[in-house]
Amino acid sequence: MDQRRLILFLVFAFSIVMLWEGWVKHNQPAPSAAAPAGTAAPAADASVPTPSATLGASPAVVPAEQAATAASAARVVVETDLLRAEVSAQGGDIVRLELKQHRQKEDHSKAFLLFDDGSARSYSAQTGLIGDGLPTHKTMFSVPGTELKLKDGEDSVVLRLDAPAQNGVSVAKILTFRRGSYLVDVAYDIRNASGKAIEPHAYFQLTRDGKPAEEPEGFGGVQTFIGPAFYTDGAKFQKVTFDEISGGKAKFAKTAPDGWVALVQHYFVSAWLPGEGIQREFFVRALGKDMYAAGVILPLAPIADGASGKLDTRLYAGPQEQDKLAGIAPGLDLVVDYGWLTVIAAPLFWVLAWLHKLTGNWGWAIILVTVLLKLIFFPLSAASYKSMAKMRVLGPRLQRMKELHGNDKVKMQQEMMNLYRTEKINPLGGCLPILVQIPVFIALYWVLLGSVEMRQAPWLGWIQDLSAKDPYFILPIIMGVSMLIQMKLNPTPPDPIQAKVMMAMPIVFTFMFLWFPSGLVLYWVVNNILSIAQQWQITRMIESGNAGGKAA
Repeated sequence: MDQRRLILFLVFAFSIVMLWEGWVKHNQPAPSAAAPAGTAAPAADASVPTPSATLGASPAVVPAEQAATAASAARVVVETDLLRAEVSAQGGDIVRLELKQHRQKEDHSKAFLLFDDGSARSYSAQTGLIGDGLPTHKTMFSVPGTELKLKDGEDSVVLRLDAPAQNGVSVAKILTFRRGSYLVDVAYDIRNASGKAIEPHAYFQLTRDGKPAEEPEGFGGVQTFIGPAFYTDGAKFQKVTFDEISGGKAKFAKTAPDGWVALVQHYFVSAWLPGEGIQREFFVRALGKDMYAAGVILPLAPIADGASGKLDTRLYAGPQEQDKLAGIAPGLDLVVDYGWLTVIAAPLFWVLAWLHKLTGNWGWAIILVTVLLKLIFFPLSAASYKSMAKMRVLGPRLQRMKELHGNDKVKMQQEMMNLYRTEKINPLGGCLPILVQIPVFIALYWVLLGSVEMRQAPWLGWIQDLSAKDPYFILPIIMGVSMLIQMKLNPTPPDPIQAKVMMAMPIVFTFMFLWFPSGLVLYWVVNNILSIAQQWQITRMIESGNAGGKAA
């Protein structure tokens, strides 16, 4: 009995350690098998990336001095049904981007701001060309007015920006925004009248400061990964931290014929998605104090004198919607990082999403998935509860043993084991339901932590955001009460100290769950209620059978 209770306590404690370990691992980059790239000396003009040995040069640092000029440059506001973007005349960069279908955490009346020009952070999408006299992200383009809006009946809106002609080469940057999409097509149209052939390259980069993004709520101060991520078919998904960039220790695939580069933050992502089959070079750079860039360099086919050329790619800037990311680009769904329990969390989210389609509410989907899990593990739980119920019936006999052999621990253990064998009881059987719940519990935590679909998703009444804590702490209190009831249904440990420790567990867990996402607490409450019903019924049957046997 004492051993079983001690192990139960250790299992609960270990679950907390596992959660904490998962949080720490979630912040660390995935190991990379890619060979480290050599560091070439920066070009004379360090403001523009230049092709390296594979494509022709080494990407150099983008200076932070451009910020003042960019702030004063003219802007064009482009608005669709999903986006409101501000495009600067300097470089044609997207310097501000609002996601109209998502709201800010602190103020739900305002749209979520992904790209920011400095109001809360510095975050933008920049592009440019590499070559003598070609426009970069510092070039001033001409802008057609101040506002473009997607009209009713239109599927797309196109913004064309023209750069000043240099050496007979004229360049236009074309951005296409589409209805119902977070994808932006970015293209360069180059006309060569320089009198000679040119072989330009184009770079596409995301620049961001190291400030934390919107963080999830939870016990212990959870921090999710923020930083660049790369994907190639050969090296797969690789994350790089800002500290690794600053320290020159970033490891990722530097060149590949496929793949993309992204900047990942909690719930949202921006990514440059070049087409397949084009040899590309990926890079990261520290731009100065707490500013970083991650991007890709693409070659253009040689453009003869009198000819024209075009290069286009796609920019995704939006939520990490799992049912759509994989269809946008190979591996893009991997930005939704469930940590080391992805093997459980991924199918768990799939089931949740399927149930959400049936119910139209993520809260009811969580309740239904809890019921399904309870049904799946019903035989295991039933066997465990039967073992616990038998031990509850044997409580008086165990207490009698303690009175007879209390001073002889060895004899006490021998008598207890003999009794367990005679009554066919597994003293550790009660721990099995907890052991099963721990990985599911942690996996569901990662689902709620990393799924933008749960962000600001209401259930009913006072629960208007399943990814945030219960504002009135009602669910954690119910959870604590349900744990207390479960403790009462369990056999009382003979050791008074152990009994007090076990009775304190509901208080400890209630305190912890005050800051956990309400969706996770909802799962635990429903699971506890189902467990109480199952345990009460089994205990009643065992005790009734035992009473009938005595009467006979």
